[in-house]
Amino acid sequence: MSTIRQEDFIQSVADAFQFISYYHPLDYIQALGAAWEREESPAAKDAIAQILTNSRMSAEGHRPICQDTGIAVVFLKVGMNVRWDATLSVQEMVNEGVRRAYNNPDNKLRASVLLDPSGKRQNSKDNTPAVVHYEVVAGDHLEVTCAAKGGGSENKSKMVMLNPSDSIVDWVLKTVPTMGAGWCPPGILGIGIGGTPEKAMLLAKESLMAPVDIQALRDKAATGAELTRTESLRLELMDKVNALGIGAQGLGGLTTVLDVKILDYPTHAASLPIAMIPNCAATRHVHFELDGSGPATLATPRLEDWPAVTWTADTNVATRVNLDTLTREEVAAWKPGQILLLNGKMLTGRDAAHKRIADMLAKGEKLPVDFTNRVIYYVGPVDPVRDEVVGPAGPTTATRMDKFTRMMLEKTGLISMIGKSERGPAAIEAIRDNKSAYLMAVGGAAYLVSKAIKSARVVGFEDLGMEAIYEFDVRDMPVTVAVDSHGTSVHETGPKEWQARIGKIPVATV
Repeated sequence: MSTIRQEDFIQSVADAFQFISYYHPLDYIQALGAAWEREESPAAKDAIAQILTNSRMSAEGHRPICQDTGIAVVFLKVGMNVRWDATLSVQEMVNEGVRRAYNNPDNKLRASVLLDPSGKRQNSKDNTPAVVHYEVVAGDHLEVTCAAKGGGSENKSKMVMLNPSDSIVDWVLKTVPTMGAGWCPPGILGIGIGGTPEKAMLLAKESLMAPVDIQALRDKAATGAELTRTESLRLELMDKVNALGIGAQGLGGLTTVLDVKILDYPTHAASLPIAMIPNCAATRHVHFELDGSGPATLATPRLEDWPAVTWTADTNVATRVNLDTLTREEVAAWKPGQILLLNGKMLTGRDAAHKRIADMLAKGEKLPVDFTNRVIYYVGPVDPVRDEVVGPAGPTTATRMDKFTRMMLEKTGLISMIGKSERGPAAIEAIRDNKSAYLMAVGGAAYLVSKAIKSARVVGFEDLGMEAIYEFDVRDMPVTVAVDSHGTSVHETGPKEWQARIGKIPVATV
């Protein structure tokens, strides 16, 4: 029988969430390095290089891989012989660990959890409460898995009740393209099969906690060893999803997923529940056990095990842009897929700021900042520590701002936008009508991007915290022209081109 002390458990959870904020799982980062070696698409290869470089920088600097430091998810397997030396409940202990981790002054993490989700949506300030899943098992140990899941990938989760005779493969292949690039591929697909609707979703999430091992499964298949149905399904989906040509950041390329994970459970004869949850380029999870002997010790990975890939700004392939003198004519001349290095002052704003701007304009109120001939960056940065001017500041999913795009372009004087993932039809139409452009920064390269920001100050809506309007002064911030002034989107042309090149399966239809 083991006795788990309250402080040991709390500190172990706190250490785990700090650890995963700046250390990728080594299996993931090495698989991503192998994908970089194989990649033939220049745009995708550049994006993967930024993610790999960002990963090493975060590991060295002990700063977040991504500005979205996630919602805290904890899986607990509690041995039936475990006893607790605690005055707090298990949920309260987990919450305290999360609170300590996210408010750690040496590496403060962004608090993204909002209370009263259908009402005031007020930030809890410490990223609590965590989402905790419990299982009581045989034994006298406590097994803990901590994961930080970002909103971009969580928002792309899918669930369906298929007929028992329906094809799981067909559903996955028609569904993945509808997810867009907001989940920041290359990543991992977690699939839950069976049980009930809520069980399938839990299986999909839990499957993402396992190591990347698809190559070991390929090696097993190559020996002629008999595979289970689930193993065969993993290999089939891995190949066919990558054959869609979506590629890194949705730009088109050879690798969309690094692994496909599947867990299943018996289900009703009339049912076939299927859930799919992606893990993004900021894959973050760690597993440890407590046996009553003290807090967990997490092994520090060796930086020499990271892929030897370093991204640097290359003026031979990229065009420097002066944001302080930028004109509408210059924006209209940008070409799809063109790489730009941005210099000068830009504004920031995301969901809450756009909603407030819309409300103020509707009331005839003056905005706190002039957007005329300015560029806006969709970002909610991490708070700075030590000598930083801003913490990790990668892009948020641009499609959430689509409904505000025409308003911003036609009523504020804005001439361009920066975010991650694709834009929808309404936004693309507004961009085309106003001869504007949408620029894409790499999701999963937040610390790398922050190094290009030389100063930052709040210029509007300070009460919104990380969603306030900032003014950033940037030097050689890398972006790609994702939608040009004619409405051509590389998130449409790139995957089509690379699917045709790969040529393994037909285009999936919904």
